[in-house]
Amino acid sequence: MVKILSLALACVASRLAVGATVNYDFTVGWVTANPDGAFDRPVIGINGKWPIPQIEANIGDNTVINVHNDLGNQSTSLHFHGLFMNGTTHMDGPAQVSQCPIPPGSSFLYNFTITQPGTYWYHSHTMSQYPDGLRGSLIIHDPDNPYAGDYDEEIVLTLSDWYHEQMQNLILPFMSKTNPTGAEPVPKAALMNETQNLTISIQPGKTYLMRVINIGAFAGQYLWFEGHNMSIIEVDGVYTQQATAEMIYLSVAQRCSFLLTTKNSTTENFAIVGSMDTLVYNETNSLPEPALIDELNPFDDMTLVPHDELARFAEPNQTVELNVIMDNLGDGANYAFFNNISYKAPVVPTLYTALTTGADAETAEVYGDYTHSFVLKKDQIVQIVVNNLDSGRHSFLLHGHHFQSLYRGEEESGTFADSNMTESDFPAVPMRRDTLVLWPDGNIVLRFKADNPGVWLFHCHIEWHVTSGLLATFVEAPLEIQKSLTLPQNHLDACTAGNVPVSGNAAGNTKDLLDLSGQNAPPDPLPAGFTTRGIVAFVFSIISGVLGICVVCYAASTMLNVQGTSGAATEGETKRPAGKTEN
Repeated sequence: MVKILSLALACVASRLAVGATVNYDFTVGWVTANPDGAFDRPVIGINGKWPIPQIEANIGDNTVINVHNDLGNQSTSLHFHGLFMNGTTHMDGPAQVSQCPIPPGSSFLYNFTITQPGTYWYHSHTMSQYPDGLRGSLIIHDPDNPYAGDYDEEIVLTLSDWYHEQMQNLILPFMSKTNPTGAEPVPKAALMNETQNLTISIQPGKTYLMRVINIGAFAGQYLWFEGHNMSIIEVDGVYTQQATAEMIYLSVAQRCSFLLTTKNSTTENFAIVGSMDTLVYNETNSLPEPALIDELNPFDDMTLVPHDELARFAEPNQTVELNVIMDNLGDGANYAFFNNISYKAPVVPTLYTALTTGADAETAEVYGDYTHSFVLKKDQIVQIVVNNLDSGRHSFLLHGHHFQSLYRGEEESGTFADSNMTESDFPAVPMRRDTLVLWPDGNIVLRFKADNPGVWLFHCHIEWHVTSGLLATFVEAPLEIQKSLTLPQNHLDACTAGNVPVSGNAAGNTKDLLDLSGQNAPPDPLPAGFTTRGIVAFVFSIISGVLGICVVCYAASTMLNVQGTSGAATEGETKRPAGKTEN
C-alpha cells in the first residue's frame, strides 16, 4: 500500500509540474427552462443555471471537478466523453461501471489529467439522464495545434434534439409491452447551442474554427452553411489532414471541427441549414430562407486521413464479433442485444469487481452474465466487428480509446462476412475516432490497441438503445489495474450512501466468485414460439378483432334504428282512414 501511495503522489507532483490545476465546483439540480419556446419544463442544470457551463482546459492541465448532487429524486454521475482517462479509469463516469452513482445529497470528486487536444463534451451517464439537460461542451486547447495559425477565432456549436417530457416519464412506455416494436420516442425540437433561432455574429474576411458537437439523445444531424465550404481538420479529438466538405453528418456523440472562411462582403446573410439557424454578417439585413435541396449527400468521414498518418495496426490478437439484434423478452417490451445478451448493470461496479477479485479478475465470468464482458491483455491488438441485424442506424462509442475505422459496409450490405474483404483491402492509414455510425443492415470493422488498462464500455450512444441494453464491456489488463489503482475515499463514500457493495463479483459474492446468485438480470425470454413478429401480429390481431366487434355492434345498432323508424311509419300509414290522402 505504501508503494502504491508513493507512486500516486509522484504522479500528482509530475502533473502539477506539467500543467495548471483547473477547478470546477458543480451543484447538479433541477431548474426550469423553455429552449424551444413551447412551454416551461424541469431540466437538469448546474449551479442553478441551464445550459450548463462549458469546461475548458489545456493539454497537461490537472482538472478537478467537485460534483454535489442536489437533484433530490435521482442519482447522477458525469462522463467526459472522448477522454481516455489514462491511469484514472475510475474517473470515466458510467454508473455501475467505473463508479457508484452519486446519490442525492452526496458529493464526488473527479480528478484527472488532460492528455488529448480537441473537441469533447461531458454528460450524465446515469439513468438515461443527459437528454434532460445535463450535457455540455468540453474544449481542450493545444499549443501545438498544427492549424493554430490558420484561423482567427473559435466558435463552439452544439446540435441537439429536445423532448418536452422528462426521460423517466418517456422510458416507462418505451420499455413496456405497449411498445412491442421498440419505436423510439421522437424528439419535439432540434436545438443549436440549446436554443432555437440562434444567430452567430461573424466578421467578413475572417477564418473561424468551428467546433461542432452532437449532444443529442437520438437524432443524427446534417449540417451545412449556405454559400460556404467547410475544411475539416479534426474529428472526435483526432487531427486530420484538411478535407473540403459542403455538408457533414454527425450522429449522436460525434464531433467535427472545421475551418470556415467568411466572405468579404456584408451585403448578405447565410443560413446554417439543419436546424434553420443563421450566420449573421449584418444584423440590419433580413434573414434568408434556406434553399431546398433534392437529396442529402454528406461528406464520407471514412475517407479522412489522420494528420499524424498513424499506420494500420497489425492483424488482431483478439477479434470480438457483435451482432446487433432488437427483440422482445418475457415482459413483452423490446430490448437491444449484442449476440443475444441484453446488458444489465451489475450489483457491484465492474471496475470494483476487477479490483477485488484477485487473479480471477482475468476470468470474464466474474463480471456477470449480462455485462457482456471481454477481458483483454495489455497491448494486444483488438478487432471489433459489428453486424447490424437491425433496420435502424446506430452510433457506436468505445470508451478509453480511439479506434481505427477499417471498414463500413453500405446500408443493407449484410454482415462483414458477406463483404469478402481481406486485410489488404483495409486502408493503410485508417481514420481514427471514438464514435462511428453503423448503417441499417450494414457492418463496421474497428481496431484498437489495448494500451490503457481500465474498464471501458462499448455501446450505441442513442440513449434509447442504452436504455434497452445495447452495451458491452472491455476489461483491459485487470491485474495491471490492481497494481496501480487505489480508489479515493469519497468514491467509496458515495457507494456507502447509496448502499452499493464495493467488492466481489457482479452479484456481490466475495467467497465463491463464480457464484452469480443474485446478479441483476433482464426479464426471461419469451415462451417458445413467441417472436417479435408474432407479438406484433398478435397485438394487431386483437386490435383488429376489437375493431371488428365494434363495427358489427355499430352496424347492428344502425339497422335496429332504421327498422324502428320504418316500423313507426308503416304503423302510421295503416291507421289512416280509407280513401283519405295527405297533401
